[in-house]
Amino acid sequence: MIERKKVYSLIGIAMKSRNVVSGEFSTEKAVKEHKADLVIVAEDASDNTKKKFTNMCTYYKVPIYIFGEKNELGHAIGKENRASLALLDKGLADAIERELKMMQ
Repeated sequence: MIERKKVYSLIGIAMKSRNVVSGEFSTEKAVKEHKADLVIVAEDASDNTKKKFTNMCTYYKVPIYIFGEKNELGHAIGKENRASLALLDKGLADAIERELKMMQ
């Protein structure tokens, strides 16, 4: 449980430093423009959304994790529900990825 809080905390820090884009359109744009260092899709996102981002991230070689719920991801960045978000900072993306790997 502590690791989950740490991930949300890191996402919040990334948001404050303007290194997060959220929502399907912005996340997709960041991946396709090679700006995304990590993509997170909510566990309760639609299967279609998960498949779309998994395929896209595989193609563009961007790490992707299915993590958290829409309301939690939204709350972490101070917005409404978010099914997807992309991290635009390599250092923060790596730190979050380390935490996510420890939870698996």
